[in-house]
Parts: sequence; structure tokens; C-alpha cells
Amino acid sequence: MLEQYYRINQVTGVHLHLGQNGTVLMNACSIIANGNQLDIDKKILDLHEVDELKKHCSVKTPVAINLSGKGVLLKQIDKTEEVDQGNFSKILPNANFDDFYIQNFTSGDQSFVSAIRRSEADRWINALKAQGFMPLILSLGPFPVQHIIPQLNIYGNEIIFSGNIIQQDEQHQWTGYRYDESALSPFALKIESEGINEKLVIPYAVAFQLVLAEQLEVIQAAVPELEAAFQKKLTDNKLKVNGFLTLAVLFMLLLANFILFSWLNAANVRLNQQVSRFAQNTSTVQDINDQIKKKEGLLQILGWDGGINKSALIDQLAVLMPGEVTWKEVTINPVDLNSSRVQKLPIFYNRRIRITGTSDKIIPVNEWMARIKIKAWVKNIQLESYAYNNEVNSGQFTITIDY
Repeated sequence: MLEQYYRINQVTGVHLHLGQNGTVLMNACSIIANGNQLDIDKKILDLHEVDELKKHCSVKTPVAINLSGKGVLLKQIDKTEEVDQGNFSKILPNANFDDFYIQNFTSGDQSFVSAIRRSEADRWINALKAQGFMPLILSLGPFPVQHIIPQLNIYGNEIIFSGNIIQQDEQHQWTGYRYDESALSPFALKIESEGINEKLVIPYAVAFQLVLAEQLEVIQAAVPELEAAFQKKLTDNKLKVNGFLTLAVLFMLLLANFILFSWLNAANVRLNQQVSRFAQNTSTVQDINDQIKKKEGLLQILGWDGGINKSALIDQLAVLMPGEVTWKEVTINPVDLNSSRVQKLPIFYNRRIRITGTSDKIIPVNEWMARIKIKAWVKNIQLESYAYNNEVNSGQFTITIDY
């Protein structure tokens, strides 16, 4: 996602056609990238001196250079992935590989190899540098146009513009290329919906591929100096973008910290005001708390447990009682004898029911307890005792239920 921010967003494509008598015809096109939109900023036609370019474009502008004409050697061969010292002599016999900048454009089963003497190319690269421009890539011939063919209003398999004649097959692979100075496009050309002079097709194409260099397979000659400058420019852009993002994050953190501090400060002021009011009412609150404690003590002495309907609970226990069990006595919140003796006050078990009764066998008692246990209001049930009394010829039991 950050690639569109790292990329070079304003570029000038410059096409220099070198004449036979040492003249040069220069056409240029500047484009600006804004998000996913590419806009043509300037269209510059028919310049004959490099220093004329800075009258139209600001210096320090990144430049994509394209050279064609005299001194640019073009050869179509069977597809080869790489042109190196070993196969270059077959392409250009008697030529020294180290004397040339070489470009290899492959399409289908063909390679279109372009070469120019380093001294000739360096002359134009240095001429642009001397005017303050920043050359970043060098391409040779019309081959970078491959990237923009889908944008052109082309009909058929032959593409003609400004002396360049390109043949393609049905799969849009290049099958041939030739140059005829008199060859012109038979109709007005457009880039998407915008009209463009056919002399600007190559300048636009080289500017286009420089802007999108990290997404495209750039068609260019291998010029180490320009490759290093291009990578440095991308690195500088990344440093600037990353620095900006870092500053933006720090700003957001500072803003969040300021908002949080302001909120906490306001909350602290409110709390101080509340503390001040609470401090003024401390004696009143203490009196109220003392009264509450006294009333809670009275309620505890009285055995008050929140108004639970105890008769309803006893009814439920009675309904669940097996026929073999005889109910003798039920006590709600019975007296805690041990605690009462120690405190010398009547202390009651809170929310407890104690049942005493008789049953010939313990099994019905256990069954009754199991039935009681499923009631949602029962927190705990316990058989405190079961003993057989020979005098009454029956077992006597005591059950406690916490609710």
C-alpha cells in the first residue's frame, strides 16, 4: 500500500532523436501521479537544444531519457534472456561489449536488442545533468511504448507514430519493427481520453514507466550510474515518507496524550470538588452510619432476614415429606446457644430452618432431604442427628436447612 507514496510522483520523459548531421530533435512530456491517477502536466515539442528544456520544466526534476536515431543500433534476434559478453559479438560482430549500453526487450519469441556507445549516451546524460535535471533511467528506441499500448486508441496489429512502425500478432506480441521518417499515424492518437501528439508517445511512455518502475518490468539500458541514482532517489523517498509517518504517529500520540491529560485534569478537579463536599458532610455521614449500624444490630437480634415468606417455605417442605416421616417440630432461625452463652445475648442462626421428627428408618429421611435439596432457595441441607429411641420404638432425627 505504501508503494504509491514511495514512488517518484513527478517525472519528465525526454525523447532525443539524433540526426545524421549532428542535430537533435527533442520532445518531452511531464506527468504527475496523484494516487491512482496520472495526469499530463506539460507537453513540450520540437526543441533543438538541451538548455531549452529548463525553460519549460523546473530543474531537479527526475528525468527518464530515451535516445533514438543516429548511433542507436537495433537488432531483432531469436529470444534471449540476457545479452552478455559471450553472445554480444554474435549480435554486433567486432564490437566491444564494454563500450556500449545495451537494452534487451523481449516479446514472444523475439528479442529486440538496442545498443549505443557509452560515450554518446553519456554526452546527453551529462548535458541534462548540467542543466540541473536528474536523469534516472535511459531507454533506447520505441520499446518502452509497450507499457502504454493498452492506453492508446490503436486499431489493428500495426502501430504507427512519428516514424515508428511496430508490427504485432494477434496475441499483441511484437513481431517486427522498422523506422520510416515519413510514417505518421493515420488518425489522431489519444492516451485514454486525452489527445496526444504522436511525437509525445515515447516521452509519455518513458515517464510512465519511471513513475511505475516498482510495479513494471522497466525497459531500459543497463547504466550503472543511473541505476544507482534511481535507487538513491527511491531510498530518499522512503526515508521522507517513513519520517513523515513517524512524525504523524508521534503527533497522534501527543494529541492523544494531551486529550487524556486534559480529561484526567478535569476529572481530578471534579473529584477535588466532591472530596471537598464530602469532607464538609463527614460528621453527618458518620451519624447516619452509626444509626444504620444500631438498626442493623436490632434487626439481627430480632432475627429479621429480609421479609422472606417463611410459611411458604415450610409448606414446600411439608409437601415433599414422605409418609414414613413424622414431623414433630420446626424452628425458624433457631437460637445459637454457644454464641448466646458467650455474648450473654440471644444470638440466632440467620436464615436457617431446624426440623425435628421421627422415622422408623433413616432411608425416608434421606429421601426427604434429596427432595428438599432440588429447591432453588435451598443453599445447604444437613442431617444433624439420627438416633433410634427404644422407648418410642422409632428413630429421632434433626435436619438443618440454610436458605
